Amino acid sequence: MSSVSALIDSHCHIVFQAFEEDLNDVASRWRDAGVKALLHSCVKPSEIPAIRSLADQFPEMRYSVGVHPLGTEHWGLDTLEVLRRAVLDDDRVVAIGELGLDLFRDKNLEDQLAVLRPQLDLAFELDLPVIIHCRDAAEPMLNELNARKSEGRCPTGVVHCWGGIPEEMEGFLSLGLYISFSGTVTFPKALATHACAQRVPENRFLVETDCPFLAPVPRRGKRNEPAFVASVAARIADLRSVDVNQVAAVTTANARRLFKLP
Repeated sequence: MSSVSALIDSHCHIVFQAFEEDLNDVASRWRDAGVKALLHSCVKPSEIPAIRSLADQFPEMRYSVGVHPLGTEHWGLDTLEVLRRAVLDDDRVVAIGELGLDLFRDKNLEDQLAVLRPQLDLAFELDLPVIIHCRDAAEPMLNELNARKSEGRCPTGVVHCWGGIPEEMEGFLSLGLYISFSGTVTFPKALATHACAQRVPENRFLVETDCPFLAPVPRRGKRNEPAFVASVAARIADLRSVDVNQVAAVTTANARRLFKLP
């Protein structure tokens, strides 16, 4: 995969404990694989100082700030101001998230909406894209975003680690959102994801790892890392019957455009 000229891993979590022992080796591998930039996602405000330190260590890294829908307990009275201050204090913060809805693990939709809505408001206020986590929740997520679009206050952004059906994807695309594919696109039985990867417009999709989770085939079940985004790009190239360097080029351009990367 080292022949791929340039890739961006648009969603990773290298702050997690899984990378404590060998992060410099992991970085060497992502550079060897052609990964020129990383977008580090945040799941709770307490991570922000450590993610900022990683951005100091790795100049190719940018990051988001936000609260994950499965972490509603991390939302407090001062959380919105903590997120706003983090954005204003560091121009390497290029997105709000990961935010969203997850009705696969939890059924507390109203609690999740109460955490989602102020983050969407903040992103629109600060003119930043959002990183959307949406699992078994496309209908309520689309309802929320379409209501905002009708009011002229829907932020741009990306639906990350896409695992839904093409019809749901079309709903997100109609809102101007991007679709990001992770290692799940390499799984043999992920037929809906394959169909989405074939149909998505060239100027509207990204690639990611979501590491340390969801390692692509042939490393499935092992720790994922940013270098493996090359396998995601290669599988999408196969599905679209194009050269992998074309997938690398368009997804890099799309990520740079969406997140206003240097």
